[in-house]
Amino acid sequence: MGLTELIAGGMEASEAASLLMNVMWTMIAAILVYFMQAGFAMCEAGFTRAKNAGNILMKNMMDFVLGSLFFFIFGFAIMHGTDLGGIIGMKGFFNPAALADAGGMFNGLPMGVFIIFQTVFCATAATIVSGSMAERTKFLAYLAYSAAISVFIYPVSGHWIWGGGWLSEMGFHDFAGSTAVHMVGGICALVGAKILGPRIGKYDKNGKVKAIPGHSLPLAALGVFILWFCWFGFNCGSTTAATTSLGDIAMTTNLAAASATLLAMTVTWVRYKKPDLSMTFNGALAGLVAITAGCDTVSNWSAILIGAIAGVVVVFSVEFFDKVAKIDDPVGAISVHGVCGALGTILTGVFSPDVSIVTQLIGVGSVIVFVGVMAGIVFTIINKTIGLRVTKEEEDEGLDVHEHGSTAYADFNFRL
Repeated sequence: MGLTELIAGGMEASEAASLLMNVMWTMIAAILVYFMQAGFAMCEAGFTRAKNAGNILMKNMMDFVLGSLFFFIFGFAIMHGTDLGGIIGMKGFFNPAALADAGGMFNGLPMGVFIIFQTVFCATAATIVSGSMAERTKFLAYLAYSAAISVFIYPVSGHWIWGGGWLSEMGFHDFAGSTAVHMVGGICALVGAKILGPRIGKYDKNGKVKAIPGHSLPLAALGVFILWFCWFGFNCGSTTAATTSLGDIAMTTNLAAASATLLAMTVTWVRYKKPDLSMTFNGALAGLVAITAGCDTVSNWSAILIGAIAGVVVVFSVEFFDKVAKIDDPVGAISVHGVCGALGTILTGVFSPDVSIVTQLIGVGSVIVFVGVMAGIVFTIINKTIGLRVTKEEEDEGLDVHEHGSTAYADFNFRL
């Protein structure tokens, strides 16, 4: 309905105008968050080899497709349905509109607006895993995982945090999803990459790391620029209202990203004697992930500190998983989303006066345990049935040809 219809229906003119502004802003934000799929696709494709670029693009498309369908049918009801014991929602399966009030509203918005906004967040959690398991995962196995996270893993932990569950009752603060979205995706990525094993040639016979460079840093950079741009929709949009706080949230988001980028670059310059491009790009994403939990409550200077800490931590975290844990993560998603998602959520308790650090620690810990166990079960079942990993021949020659019958760069000759 437009302004005239709302007023004719008995709504005050100012209230109707406010509602329409909220709808408009939330829809713009949802569209920006959807476009993050393009950012992830470019970033992951650039950081991996050319022979697998098409496979990366397909996975980033299909996790959104499956996430949209399965979250609508099952996930939304589990996340936002009638609460059962603070653990899970139990109403709205197959028909989320059943949760709307008599006026078709839910949480102050028309039902369709709220569902699409929540859907794009679910898809973001799902797509994080793509990069960590890149270049050696069966496409069918990835589709099965995407369905699982959209049906149950993300919605259950999301219910705890955003759906009226036990963590929200405790006062756990995760404004836009450092834990609910990014850490959930990062933990799934960690479990999946561990079970899957490293790419062929990643480690020599003595366990020493052998770098496998991505094929296009320009593509990766484009992906990071897109993600930074869209993150304003991700964080500012989580108000789901056109409020005066939008500028403040945009400022904390931007300052954290900037300080993280600077610190990541500086650390690599000192450690590697050159400012590393890929690590600097990941520093930007680390800062964005870390500030997402507290972007609405921390000051500008606190945002700079949170970003700076994330920018340093992400460098050492990538090195740890690569060299110590021996978990092959081609794009650094475990460190960017998992580690910095947890870090940012905890730091929200440090820098926000009304947020308890104890509650933040409980929330982060409980979500890690739940997601880790569920992801382990899901990936183990997939591995024992469909199989997670492609054959050695398929991995050597590239997933584009073997999984999709085409290449991302037709008629180009490139090094395998």
